[in-house]
Amino acid sequence: MLRILRTYLFWTYERGSFHYDVMVTLILAFIFIAPRVIDFKDAPPAHLLPPSGVLIQSDGKDSFVYQINASALAPAADARALQKELKAAIAPISGGVNIDHYQTMLGADGSATAYRVWVRR
Repeated sequence: MLRILRTYLFWTYERGSFHYDVMVTLILAFIFIAPRVIDFKDAPPAHLLPPSGVLIQSDGKDSFVYQINASALAPAADARALQKELKAAIAPISGGVNIDHYQTMLGADGSATAYRVWVRR
């Protein structure tokens, strides 16, 4: 048993042999199955937004969550003006959408740093 493990580890089998095919199959299975089973925590960090200031995440079929940097928006006087600004920031990216609701993300000093916006097409 130890000899077989050593030969697998050092890959000493000829190409086309049974053991070679087993190793290749295990490697391919890991490549294609592991991302579905193992959480590699490879999602983009929420605090690092792309240069456009908008991060898009799927929230189900025809539903998305947009995270918009507060500095990408013009100051709004009230909730209606803010919703209009949010829709204007989303429109160039995904066209006409309906905003379900939004959430203000606050920084340590209590000021708005970003907005999470739930939209439907």
